[in-house]
Amino acid sequence: MSRSGAGLGALWTFAVAARHLSFAKAAVELDVTPAAVSSQIRAFEVRLGTRLFFRTSRSMKLTHAGEELLEATGGALRTIDEALHRAANTTQRKSFTVSSGSSFAAKWLVPRLPRFRQQFPDIDMRIDISDTLADFSRQEVDIAIRFGRGAYAGLRSDRLFVEDVFPICSPQLLHGPIPLREPNDLQYFTLIHLDWHSQDSMWPDWRMWLMAAKADKPDPTRGLHFSQSIMTLQAAVDGQGVALGNTSLVGDDLAAGRLVRPFDLSLKIAPEFAYHLVAPRAKADKPMIKAFRDWMLAEIAGGKAV
Repeated sequence: MSRSGAGLGALWTFAVAARHLSFAKAAVELDVTPAAVSSQIRAFEVRLGTRLFFRTSRSMKLTHAGEELLEATGGALRTIDEALHRAANTTQRKSFTVSSGSSFAAKWLVPRLPRFRQQFPDIDMRIDISDTLADFSRQEVDIAIRFGRGAYAGLRSDRLFVEDVFPICSPQLLHGPIPLREPNDLQYFTLIHLDWHSQDSMWPDWRMWLMAAKADKPDPTRGLHFSQSIMTLQAAVDGQGVALGNTSLVGDDLAAGRLVRPFDLSLKIAPEFAYHLVAPRAKADKPMIKAFRDWMLAEIAGGKAV
């Protein structure tokens, strides 16, 4: 039979036997019997028309033809073996996609992901950043973080935070030439506003907070206006003025000293407005989704900062 008649399986058996110089050890690696290895090698030698091994009762070594064959094919077989291992590892890894708004992802979720990955190193996560509602029927999204009322048809919804809103600013403003000791002192500072498309008339703003603080001197409309929470918070961290922050997004900055609360007064957000973790009911209890939900709820319950 021609050389092209030699199959890849026989060549693989030869390579393993040549590496071990033992049919018994090759049989263990290939999960077959030593007799099967010996039989396949003999058939391979017949096909090639040459001997590949010198065999005695105590030892085995390659013939000159065997050495040449191993040298010529060894690299290619190792490349194939590595590719097969990579393919197997890829198919065995688990992955899922989380949809989140940019502000929540940047200020809360992403800084804590190392702790999730430490607990679940075999799970790959994809973060889909979007400030529009995830469409589970059309998008490849497994679970989402939404801000709203939490009542979504066909979805399991878990409330994440009880939110307060209060003034926050860089600590450097407290040590500047103009004092910030009482709410009316805000008339001398830039107010940073969030003009969010999803904002409701019940969401606390500067007008509401100043009214609650009985501060009538600051103009509640003037200052910097942004469309995303993350921009208002960054402007506050940079010392550009005083912003209103909510509990979930400013906790880490307060703990790290990047932001401070100049006043104790806070406003409760209406119970119907909160961050919720949502997933289709049909998928909500799948192992990966449940693992992520349980981890998030445990992080929030523990109040862990990064």
